[in-house]
Amino acid sequence: MKIAVVGVTGLVGGVMCKVLEERNFPVGEFLAVASARSVGKEVKFRDEPYTVIGMEEAVAARPDVAIFSAGGSTSLEWAPKFAAAGTVVIDNSSAWRMDPDKKLVVPEVNADILTKADKIIANPNCSTIQMVMALAPLHRAYQIRRVVVSTYQSFTGTGMKAVKQYQLERKGFDPKPEEMAYHYPIFENCLPHCDVFLDNDYTKEEMKLVNETRKILGDDSIRVTATAVRVPVHGGHSESVNVEFARPYEIAEVRRMLEDMPGLTVVDDPKQNQYPMPLAAKNRDEVFVGRIRRDESIENGLNLWVVADNLRKGAATNAVQIAEYLLEHKLLGQKAAMA
Repeated sequence: MKIAVVGVTGLVGGVMCKVLEERNFPVGEFLAVASARSVGKEVKFRDEPYTVIGMEEAVAARPDVAIFSAGGSTSLEWAPKFAAAGTVVIDNSSAWRMDPDKKLVVPEVNADILTKADKIIANPNCSTIQMVMALAPLHRAYQIRRVVVSTYQSFTGTGMKAVKQYQLERKGFDPKPEEMAYHYPIFENCLPHCDVFLDNDYTKEEMKLVNETRKILGDDSIRVTATAVRVPVHGGHSESVNVEFARPYEIAEVRRMLEDMPGLTVVDDPKQNQYPMPLAAKNRDEVFVGRIRRDESIENGLNLWVVADNLRKGAATNAVQIAEYLLEHKLLGQKAAMA
């Protein structure tokens, strides 16, 4: 297949290339695509050098799939142009997630909604992906009424600039204002400020958890409230998730459902100090869940601790899995008909 990675020189773009390699996705022709300032640079894919090309050249090449990680404004401008050429776009930005005409997909949860007609498919927010992986089987069984989630998100989710800020601070340097991705230091600090603040005093990241969870689970009645915190962790997001169900449950049955959920790994043995941690989740594709316990303060309440590598399952791996699903279920290959 002819595959384009758009935003290939960015942090997530690099991981997308790595995931495509590791999962042996059938790439016959690889297109390294980025903004004009990166055109002409060289990247490697499967140990082969590729020269970065621009958007217009990539659209003209008519790839089968274009995996985007280039920001919302870029996606809004260019994803429709790729789609018009017959390319299926899998977009990692927030641009299309809440568009009622676009599918928002976590393959293990709702890939069955995809059809050949879907030319722009949205990849959910990293924090939402890992949370709905744990919530989906439980919602089907017990009907979730309310979710209270607090996130502990790696600075890597902000991109290269945040990584450089952290590295400078860790070495004892004070970054210049133009070198700072955040308003304050991130090293040895926690910032309750992910993305920009909205009129309701929540951040965009927090409202993504609210709105995307409802869309993916297909239930607007679920009440969600979130507090998103950026932490000095280099390799994964963690979430404290409190759930209230409409129906009673048994902890043993909850464990069984979580253990049976594809892509989810239960790590939960408090007596042996076994629980998920971002350090252990780094460079892994699974979502990890532990600290599974009844919330004794409300009826039908449950507490979970959910961890995943935000650059992999939270971004690159989920996008590649969508492409794998499309290929496996023969939902690709309409370009000739559209030419």
